[in-house]
Amino acid sequence: MDAYGPRFDDELAAFADGVIGGGQSRPVLALLERAGALRDQPQAALQLLDLARSLAPRHAAPLIALYRFHFYGHRLEQARAVGVDALAVARTALGPAFGDEAPGDEAARFDAAVRFYLFTLKGLAYLNLRLGDLDEARVLLAELRRLDPKDHIGGGLLSHVLARHEAGGETGMDYPLRGWSPLP
Repeated sequence: MDAYGPRFDDELAAFADGVIGGGQSRPVLALLERAGALRDQPQAALQLLDLARSLAPRHAAPLIALYRFHFYGHRLEQARAVGVDALAVARTALGPAFGDEAPGDEAARFDAAVRFYLFTLKGLAYLNLRLGDLDEARVLLAELRRLDPKDHIGGGLLSHVLARHEAGGETGMDYPLRGWSPLP
């Protein structure tokens, strides 16, 4: 148990379980499944996803489904808005002290709630790059680098993409498969 007590531990465990698809109520799960079957009816699917989110506002599964709906529908602004919400939900679940220090190597590799937070940071950095908000992408990548210095999540590649873009396409180095570039 940590300094926040057993209630916080239970809530964090429930959130982490939700990240990997557990802990979902039958009505919300049914809404998500119905929305997934309506690929050819995006407005109807969106209504179901929004309803699922309203029924389980702090559960990761409706957020993930809504994010994917917008992302794969090429609605990047809407996907970014869902990502911002997901980051806030994850930060709340992880507690106020999360991020004061980088999570340990094991947490960055295996803790579902921590990984959800880190992948959400990476996703938001990517969306901001795609949408041309390079300053916000840079801030998000700096935070990701601070929290995942060993680059378990793979944010280093986005950092290299941003550096190459800012250098006019030429950096004199190949893209690495993983890892952060040396700090200037």
